[in-house]
Amino acid sequence: MGSYAVIGLGRFGASVATTLVSLGHEVLGVDKSQKKVQELADVLTHAAAADAKDEEVLKSFGVRNFDGVVVAIGQDIEANILTTVMLSDLGVKNIIAKAQTELHGQVLQRVGATRIVYPEKDMGVKVANNISSETILDYIELSSDHSIVEFIAPNKFIGKTLGKLNLRAKYGISILAIKKGNDIMVAPGAEGLIEQDDLLVVVGGNSAINKCTR
Repeated sequence: MGSYAVIGLGRFGASVATTLVSLGHEVLGVDKSQKKVQELADVLTHAAAADAKDEEVLKSFGVRNFDGVVVAIGQDIEANILTTVMLSDLGVKNIIAKAQTELHGQVLQRVGATRIVYPEKDMGVKVANNISSETILDYIELSSDHSIVEFIAPNKFIGKTLGKLNLRAKYGISILAIKKGNDIMVAPGAEGLIEQDDLLVVVGGNSAINKCTR
């Protein structure tokens, strides 16, 4: 699994951080508020009360070594942008930044963010799942435990039928559809064959889906 840093532990940042932990990743959470840090200290791998606008602080965390850094700072747009700039300057390759408006997002992209998220459009849970997996393309949370996920068929499925894979028995998930280019097979039967580059839309428990997509 990977390692991620989440800067800003408000509602959105906390959601991203805790979901990443639930997916098995190591997570460093950073916030200026000691209270917010304490609330998540027992959940996250590491948690620190610090000002992310201090470049020396970011260096001390070894931010370049993380698979991704999420800038989830909310109301303080200046801090949000400056932190993104410093992360880029420090050589962080994967910077996911929270934006309040389209213009804000454009600015973040120009100063080094590799991905922009808008909390009004993207729930923290969805963002966490998407950034931690190269195969997951879309994610709809049905409940705290179950979701509908679209992902690229893993190599272990290629060349096998749904009957042979028996995903319900092995993983506890159900295939809702198979996308083959522009064609969509809805509710495919046991004879449905998984081929290279197929997209699978499944429903099931989050932990089961996570195992299935790895």
